[in-house]
Amino acid sequence: MSTPRTISFRIDSEKVAQLDQIAQAMDRDRSYLLNEAVLSFLSEQQRYVAMVEEGLEDIRCGRYFTDEEVGLMIDEWEREAQSKVQ
Repeated sequence: MSTPRTISFRIDSEKVAQLDQIAQAMDRDRSYLLNEAVLSFLSEQQRYVAMVEEGLEDIRCGRYFTDEEVGLMIDEWEREAQSKVQ
């Protein structure tokens, strides 16, 4: 486990008050909530980057649909949806 470091940043007082309110309700401190928020943010960003990289690899390997193919698929889905309604 890495050594914790202290950082500082500006945040408006309303958000600090909300953090404190949530921290009190959870019987946690503000630092715990901020660490959880950063962990969640980092995880989501890493997932996003991995998805973009996967998409770029698909394009490099020729695994993609053209605009025309997507349009034809949408048309087909619309026809199927309309036939279910009628």
